Amino acid sequence: MMKLIVRGVEHHYDRTKPDDTDELSDAKLSKAKWPESSEPITIVFIHGWLLSRAYWQPVMQQLKGFSCLAYDLRGFGQSLLTEKLIEKTVTTDSTDSHLSPEDYSLAAYAQDLEEILNKLAISRVWLVGHSLGGSIALWAAHKMGNRVAGVTCVNAGGGIYLKEEFEKFRNAGQQILKFRSPWMLKFPGLDYLFARASVIQPIGLEMGRQRLLDFIMADPIAARESLLSSTTEAEVHRLPQLLSELTQPVYFIAGQQDKIMESRYVRHLASFHALFKHCGENVLELENCGHLAMVEHPDAVAQHIRDALIHEIK
Repeated sequence: MMKLIVRGVEHHYDRTKPDDTDELSDAKLSKAKWPESSEPITIVFIHGWLLSRAYWQPVMQQLKGFSCLAYDLRGFGQSLLTEKLIEKTVTTDSTDSHLSPEDYSLAAYAQDLEEILNKLAISRVWLVGHSLGGSIALWAAHKMGNRVAGVTCVNAGGGIYLKEEFEKFRNAGQQILKFRSPWMLKFPGLDYLFARASVIQPIGLEMGRQRLLDFIMADPIAARESLLSSTTEAEVHRLPQLLSELTQPVYFIAGQQDKIMESRYVRHLASFHALFKHCGENVLELENCGHLAMVEHPDAVAQHIRDALIHEIK
């Protein structure tokens, strides 16, 4: 586990380098030279709402031949906004550490990612984002241009604003946050429930425990404001427009039984990118899969990322 300061907040991350003893094709691909850059690709993983970088570990284990980076978003996982972590003066980044609701927008999280890459001297990336993290990845690709070689969105879609449905979703999310408490960690059976919530394939009690911990520990302001700012009518309508402007390849992975982000909404958003063409060529639908594809089907997700990189190099 490693960490660095971004806008006054300690961000925790995991970073791996290519294992040359792993599959030869992976090792060669991770060192490939892209036309716009002489640097190898680093795959950057961005988690979703109330989650953390831990959920990318099963996929990263399948991609040992690549440089990989997974980090906790500001206010989630171990990147928490405690008094010890927030500087009370202007930081060395020349950014005020007293954060406002705007600091939890998709654009703000994309800015965080850019600063992380700058500090780690990573010049060329392929972004992989889950749910909320998928939206952040698209914003980052738009902001950073050719620095981002491509994007893979996992269980991420949208672009259609249904007022009543979004109001219910926002209200339900805010109510859920009010009932969080550390005592839940001691409540029998919650690990089991969290291991089966929103998934089709059971993900194990250890991962259920991780979901419970991330749910309880997420910063209340970050959790609330990231939910509200990412689900406004303006933000929902902005995402398809932003995607249509991207020149980088963008792929989507959907779960056929995902009830949080249904595959039809994934396809709707994907249709705004040139790779969609007429029949959704940039969309992969996984059978027997809910909202955590990277944990339910890590082999398939890793293979799709690998295939996308190979395709773009060729």
